[in-house]
Amino acid sequence: MSTRTRSRHSRTHAPVFAALGDDTRLTLVKTLAGGEPFSISRLAAGSRLTRQAITKHLHVLERAGLVHSIRRGRENHFALDPAPLEQAKGYLDFVSAQWDEALSRLKTFVEH
Repeated sequence: MSTRTRSRHSRTHAPVFAALGDDTRLTLVKTLAGGEPFSISRLAAGSRLTRQAITKHLHVLERAGLVHSIRRGRENHFALDPAPLEQAKGYLDFVSAQWDEALSRLKTFVEH
């Protein structure tokens, strides 16, 4: 993969990694991973966070493409979009393979 392609992939996945870099947002993603859309009230239930705080976190996840809102009556429900997670995982798998290859070359160099 060229430097230009790597840079483009890094910029593409950076918002996803940044959004997932917060414990509250990770918890929201975990909750939404069941596939069922949740209202903000339901996501805030049992949490020490206010609905406004939950909403701010959901908007960060939405800007990263990880969730989308669905209007149901007077409430917005949020659902997980797993595609950005799958793409980020593919990127991490690629980077991991590069590191494995580099470490293998280093090991071969050191042992000979």
